[in-house]
Amino acid sequence: MTTVLATENLSMSFGGVRAVDGVSIDVPDGFVFSIIGPNGAGKTTLFNMISGLYTPREGRVLLENDDVTGLKPDKLARRGLSRTFQNLQVFFRMTALENVMVGRHRHERTAIIADLLHLPAVGRQNRETRVQAEAALKRVGLAAVAEQPAGGLAYGDLKRLEIARALASEPKVLLLDEPAAGCNPVETAELEGVIRGIADGGITVVLVEHDMRLVMNVSDRIHVLANGATLAEGTADEVRADPSVIEAYLGVGGSEGKSRAVH
Repeated sequence: MTTVLATENLSMSFGGVRAVDGVSIDVPDGFVFSIIGPNGAGKTTLFNMISGLYTPREGRVLLENDDVTGLKPDKLARRGLSRTFQNLQVFFRMTALENVMVGRHRHERTAIIADLLHLPAVGRQNRETRVQAEAALKRVGLAAVAEQPAGGLAYGDLKRLEIARALASEPKVLLLDEPAAGCNPVETAELEGVIRGIADGGITVVLVEHDMRLVMNVSDRIHVLANGATLAEGTADEVRADPSVIEAYLGVGGSEGKSRAVH
């Protein structure tokens, strides 16, 4: 298996608190790789270092074996790494299609003078952007609402819209931050199909998510954090049966809680 994204001994502190402590991951190409852990485990901090929002205090981030540690999100996007956020970042007065077209900016080559003069290259570029945005909407099951204002869409549709916008940048690696947060079971099931379809289409997905049913159903590999450090890694079955994972989530001896957290 080819590793497309990796971290080496990544660490980050805030004041005297070690939020992430020497975490190393290797994400195989085309996998759904999930990062889970109890509240305060360091998941978001790790995600923020990988996606360029934070610069690690120690360690490296590697994208296709290139050291991209500390690169800003726009530069990472140009290298093929895109991210969604837990809180919606949607332009509500724009249509769904227009929202996704915004995500194509890294592929647009014409300059402002060409736009002002309405040169033919601008028209060709806009048509290509529209075609690719429509394809991204279709990929997440939103083709039918392409011309509708985003502000009128259901919450679950907005979550998929954000994924479509990230896909429009044609990433090699897609980071999804709590995509199921706030979604009902039907919306979560739709997201599960979307995420699996993205990976099956050749895009590596790195997922931070609290919904354990979604994680267990969709993940090829799961990395578990606790107190900023790696606790375990493995397949869904391996993680589900790991006593240290069960204890970290539930304390010793919570069989009913175990069922909710890891099934």
